[in-house]
Amino acid sequence: MLPKMSPSIADMDASGEVKRLDCEYKDLSAPFRLQERDYYRQFFNLYAVRLNKMREWLLACVEKKWGKKYAVKRLTDLKEGDDSCICVGTLFKHQELKPSILKEISEDNQLMPLPKRTHFVSDEDKLILEDELQRMPLIGSLNVHELVTGCVVAVLGKPSTGGKFQVEDVCWPSPTNPIYSTPHVQNDRLLVLVSGFDLVGSSDSVFPIELFIDWATGLIGNPADQSRIVRVIVAGNSFRSQSEPEADIFAKFGNTTQKDNINANLLAARQLDDILNQLSTSVDVELMPGAFDPTNNSLPQQPLHFCMFPKASKNITFHGATNPHMFELGSRLVVGTSGQSVADITAFSKIEDPLVALEKTLEWGHLMPTAPDTLACYPFYKEDPFIMNNKPDIYFVGNQDSFQTKLVNSSDEDSPTRLVCVPKFATTFTCAVVNLATLDCYPVSFNVKKVTTG
Repeated sequence: MLPKMSPSIADMDASGEVKRLDCEYKDLSAPFRLQERDYYRQFFNLYAVRLNKMREWLLACVEKKWGKKYAVKRLTDLKEGDDSCICVGTLFKHQELKPSILKEISEDNQLMPLPKRTHFVSDEDKLILEDELQRMPLIGSLNVHELVTGCVVAVLGKPSTGGKFQVEDVCWPSPTNPIYSTPHVQNDRLLVLVSGFDLVGSSDSVFPIELFIDWATGLIGNPADQSRIVRVIVAGNSFRSQSEPEADIFAKFGNTTQKDNINANLLAARQLDDILNQLSTSVDVELMPGAFDPTNNSLPQQPLHFCMFPKASKNITFHGATNPHMFELGSRLVVGTSGQSVADITAFSKIEDPLVALEKTLEWGHLMPTAPDTLACYPFYKEDPFIMNNKPDIYFVGNQDSFQTKLVNSSDEDSPTRLVCVPKFATTFTCAVVNLATLDCYPVSFNVKKVTTG
């Protein structure tokens, strides 16, 4: 059964008709919208900006954690035999199994055939700390298999033999400053998160999607409950959930030509337009792109073009969003991605739980630490938009195998963050609902037999 909540006076007009609640909204995704497209720059600028900016507040975190007992030194100033000190730099993870264009060329020349891999971790992986001038291997109190390239960190320790740095402790630049100390959300307004419709690859989710639409628009269930839904976020992979060779696509649809494959994509676009149109006639809807949707592949992904949605785009309540996406809703800061960041972290570390990977990015203070090393992104040179300047109240990732959630606190005086792994709808028939007032989160599942909540 759906959770029951009695309608309040705010839900009804004078005639007794249930009205959908509104909620103050502010789009904060401007840093993710590309104003220029210059791909000729080198990526070292992005790493330099990331290190310089995150060093500023990392040093404040260092003073709070370790006080002023230890000196802060550059890697070039270290000498063997020095006392314990603090160094700030960017982690580089040396991995023999990491994909390499040079190895791919060798494979093409049949010099060194490589097996196809989806996981690139080995026991020989090593961590290296680097700043603007030098790099130094790290040993000691660091679990190499729980870290990835691109994280900015402060390490406490001392130089060791062989030009290595013996780590005793670490400090991460976790964001701690929310935009608002006291949210102004009332009447249990709800945010709905859904991802992975996979309209090309899945035919079993059509009826569950219709159930989801009817539930979100108030046609089934208790209309007083649905009136509290103030925004629906569709977090990527609406067209596809994975990359498939053309031969596999043709076999799946019984097609033999590329034209038929194009027709399948056009049919999916029409289906998605109908879905978004039905939703947006009742509630504000934001569509984020995913890894396999028809937009740019490198992050940040730009909104899907409105010409693909002739029906939904006529509604002022339909909005195209970037991936990543950031916004304020009812004085809650909401940040989320469509799943590429978590998938890349699990591929290049021994972190298998996506919820743990999501929490790690919060601790590291960065949405996409592995970009641009193993995750394609735009070559920014003046700023790194993926740095988490403010601690989010709600932090989600889409296209996961199952629903997971956790409420985390970085310290006693900070407000908590609600972490949400949004499941793939095509395989789980499940969306996630977050209460903006209490940060409570629960799944709502749909299938051909029943509608349940957990």
